[in-house]
Amino acid sequence: MNHLPEPAPVVRLPDGTYAYADHLPAPIQPTTAAPQVVHQHIHQAPPDRTVQRIALGSGIGAGTVAAGVYFGPLLVGALTAIAANLALLAFLAAVLAWGVVNVVKSIGGPEGQAAAKSIGKARRSRKGK
Repeated sequence: MNHLPEPAPVVRLPDGTYAYADHLPAPIQPTTAAPQVVHQHIHQAPPDRTVQRIALGSGIGAGTVAAGVYFGPLLVGALTAIAANLALLAFLAAVLAWGVVNVVKSIGGPEGQAAAKSIGKARRSRKGK
């Protein structure tokens, strides 16, 4: 009826403390094999720590350096996302302007064509300046 495992034997260590025999470290076995030579090839340049060295040398402190290391990539990512959004908006504005000009040309009759020509002349005259 007793389902508990048998307790491990207790051993007294040389320093006078007691330990379970199953937790003792295994004795070191001498090996006769020659040590293996490991060739490690790292194909990555070490990080440039110039900014950190300059900052620590000027007495800014490690907290400022850590903040720069942490928030620097976040800032680059945020600016990249903003630039991508602005590029998309600029493209969308150009497409919409082109569409409006074409609609005015086709629907506006002679007045719309004259307006489109005057806008084209104004653009060409600005390019020459």
